[in-house]
Amino acid sequence: MVDLCRRIASSRRFQNAILVVIIANAILIGLETSPTLWERYGGLFDALNFAVQVVFVAEMAVRLLAQAPRVHRFFLDGWNVFDFTIVALSLLPVAGPFATVARLARLLRALRVVSALPELRLIVATMLRSIPSLANVVALLGLILYVYAVVGVHLFGGADPGHWGTLPRAGLTLFEILTLEGWVDLMDASLAATPWAWVYYVSFVVLAVFVVINLFIAIVINNLETAKREQKPAAGSEGSLSRGASPGCGKSSKRSRPSCGRPGPGTAPRVEGADRPIPPQCTNHHASLTRHIPPKRERSGRRAVRRDSSRA
Repeated sequence: MVDLCRRIASSRRFQNAILVVIIANAILIGLETSPTLWERYGGLFDALNFAVQVVFVAEMAVRLLAQAPRVHRFFLDGWNVFDFTIVALSLLPVAGPFATVARLARLLRALRVVSALPELRLIVATMLRSIPSLANVVALLGLILYVYAVVGVHLFGGADPGHWGTLPRAGLTLFEILTLEGWVDLMDASLAATPWAWVYYVSFVVLAVFVVINLFIAIVINNLETAKREQKPAAGSEGSLSRGASPGCGKSSKRSRPSCGRPGPGTAPRVEGADRPIPPQCTNHHASLTRHIPPKRERSGRRAVRRDSSRA
């Protein structure tokens, strides 16, 4: 039974079937929001919800039995805990004191699409990993908003009290400017108070929007690349032998060059008189290389004999 559950849980068809049920459940939740469809097909929707719940419970049972006898290993994965919690909460009765929780759990079943797709899990993990780094950027952005809000109250509070009358209102106005929505109209209204208002608005847009907001994107992308590298299986490669470390001419692998001075492809053979001494194991090899090279003295003697004979 356990082996069968393990084969089913690791089957690609089983995972794809659960993904189809999750997507169908998400579509069903959206259709239930229509009063017209609910009046016509309310009974069918209830039956489909019950069928989806049965499928999810059966899936949890199979995945738990696949970890037997160490069932606790199932809860070591955060995504498994997420799925189990949603399925368990959706078992609560729709009517009664837990009706709101049950409806919310049925809605959260659509979020299981995240746990079913590895790409979405990677994105969520990246967002969670980026929280500590984003906290520093949020602190910087909050400091910029505070400074510009104080300056805005002093500069434009009298001319435009609806947007700059108080510090909280000025901060809300600056937050609206972060969305780049209507900031030109605000600048035109502030130009009536001071002709240098454009410096205030342009500097805030450049600093807070184009610089700080892009820091958010840079941090998320950097953590996304790090998460992708960590997901790749670590390919354990054995350390290759260092080339030319041993002067002997023992057996070497096909990819490694011979370390005894034998000429490789495209290299000239080493002859006598080289800088590095020839190992004794390779004497026969070097002797075979130099066997066909006549000595210089002998060749010079033959040339002298030829010259004398030609003169005679």
